[in-house]
Amino acid sequence: MDNKKIAAFFDIDGTIFRDSLMVAHFMKLQDFQIIDDSKWHDQVHLSREAYKKRRLDYDTYLESISSAYEESLRGISYSDVMFAARHVIQNRADEVYKFTRSRIDQHKKKGHMVIFISGSPDFLVRQMAKVWKADVYRGSTYVFSRGIFTGKIIPMWDSESKQNAINELVKAYDIDMKHSYAYGDTNGDISMLRSVGHPYAINPAKELIENIREDQILKEKVQIIVERKDVIYRVDPDVNIKEELL
Repeated sequence: MDNKKIAAFFDIDGTIFRDSLMVAHFMKLQDFQIIDDSKWHDQVHLSREAYKKRRLDYDTYLESISSAYEESLRGISYSDVMFAARHVIQNRADEVYKFTRSRIDQHKKKGHMVIFISGSPDFLVRQMAKVWKADVYRGSTYVFSRGIFTGKIIPMWDSESKQNAINELVKAYDIDMKHSYAYGDTNGDISMLRSVGHPYAINPAKELIENIREDQILKEKVQIIVERKDVIYRVDPDVNIKEELL
């Protein structure tokens, strides 16, 4: 008898959560005056405004914030970091997409493992996983020494890191990848989508769609889901993408 487990791998930011946990935490650290807000105003504010007005792509926006976030967090105590993190989760953990929320529920009812793999800080991913009752989680490791953030990060936001995490999990839990599922929204999730039999691209970034189109195997099996307002759409990988209104 085949006793392999079926798993559902979920990215968090933009896939489950309707924002970025890192950005939410960055803003909360400022609200509580735990960090100097000059980094936000000097480096991030313009990028955020440009993204909100759709004049900057999502990946570039997050890259500009992540570097400022890392600099601002360096030297901050673990207790202060966690104080802000708890407030983020308490106030915003339920700001999720209806589609992925329902998929988490379905997988749990079927007895599938629910696994969160996110580029967000591990201390936020851990709490989000607890709220949504994920079985296992992996996030970017923020290294603390004697209770202070050192500035060192072991990333989990890129495709290679996520693939390494998946390989480890497959071995540890004897996961049947052919019958497993994955959900992601950016190109950092593409290895996760390629690895499973049932991949879902959720509100995918342009780069992810373009790479799906170039991968014939992935293109034939992926489901592309777009959720806007109170409507959930399933679209074809060859959907016409317009750069601007004609």
